[in-house]
Amino acid sequence: METGTAPASKGKIVTGWTLSALPSVMLLFFGALALAKPPAVIQGMEHLGYPESRALVVGILEIACTIIYLIPRTSVLGAVLLTGYLGGATASHVRIGEPPIMPIIVAGLIWLGLYLREERLHKLLPFRS
Repeated sequence: METGTAPASKGKIVTGWTLSALPSVMLLFFGALALAKPPAVIQGMEHLGYPESRALVVGILEIACTIIYLIPRTSVLGAVLLTGYLGGATASHVRIGEPPIMPIIVAGLIWLGLYLREERLHKLLPFRS
């Protein structure tokens, strides 16, 4: 199927994957921590207003959405799912009066990395120089 766009340069793709890897590694790590439930994670969840019993669900969602994002065929769906997940994290921080800096930065890196490595997004988001 022809998309009508020129293929991305190798440098652009490498940069995109690098930017995608940074939040992905972080999300996989914190998802694994949520599954392991060390005291610091439980304390952090309770600080945000979530009981310990939700750690398993949070960890599974975080890992599953990140894996979907890392698979090239499903990367756009993964980015959408992670945006929803990080939107919830943003809302949780705002609700308790903390600045939601980290979830916003992570979401930005997710989309910037995907934009650089996925030419199909250039038709949907046609940034001009």
